[in-house]
Amino acid sequence: MVKDYFFRDERSAIINEDLFATTKIAQDSIDLVVTSPPYNVDIQYNSHNDRITYAEYLEFSAGWMKRCHGWLKPEGRFCLNIPLDKNKGGQQSVGADLTTIAKEAGFSYHATIVWNEGNISRRTAWGSWLSASAPFVIAPVELIVVLYKDSWKKTGGTRESDITREEFMAWTNGLWTFNGESKKKIGHPAPFPVELPLRCIKLFTFLEDTVLDPFMGSGSTLVAARQCRRTGIGIDIDPRYCEIAEGRIENNEGKTGNVS
Repeated sequence: MVKDYFFRDERSAIINEDLFATTKIAQDSIDLVVTSPPYNVDIQYNSHNDRITYAEYLEFSAGWMKRCHGWLKPEGRFCLNIPLDKNKGGQQSVGADLTTIAKEAGFSYHATIVWNEGNISRRTAWGSWLSASAPFVIAPVELIVVLYKDSWKKTGGTRESDITREEFMAWTNGLWTFNGESKKKIGHPAPFPVELPLRCIKLFTFLEDTVLDPFMGSGSTLVAARQCRRTGIGIDIDPRYCEIAEGRIENNEGKTGNVS
């Protein structure tokens, strides 16, 4: 029997359920969804098959995005962290394809932020070395696609922002540069840094808004939400990842917020 919540206090809620099955989130109740879904590049998650066909992956993506669309308020925003493309298992235009699927799910497009992780260690293949025969072109960046439900202009909520002048000037530039997160340090196979959701939260929500991460993983979004006086809700099917997220919340991880 699934217990009510894996963890819950006045600022955070962890739901250890399948995002397609949970009934704990009301329709039209979320101000911002910020997430990094599985990339389908054969990452060894405990409770998710990250090696399905690309057609199956796109179908899976359409399903979870439709759920998120229903959970968002009419003025709700959606920050989708995805790769620009991939070559593992075949060359695929992941960023373009998932942006199209998001629009088919009912979202409207606003902008794309390019995240330069400053990490080229992922480069393990060049195709035809020093030859025009069949070289691989790999961009060491990811995307944060910014979408919205019905209206981009936000009029509800407290209308109180906590973003500084320096942060606003830097973060409205669509090229963000900061490092990724360490798998070994966090204990999760694909963590993203708190810096990513923190920027999205401060830029696109007001104080006391509610933020959802449907692929919570190690809990970076919930950590960021607590630091910014927002309510964070995370969903994850794996109990071990829920434990990691709860531990990070209870340890009150240090605040970030680089302006580059």
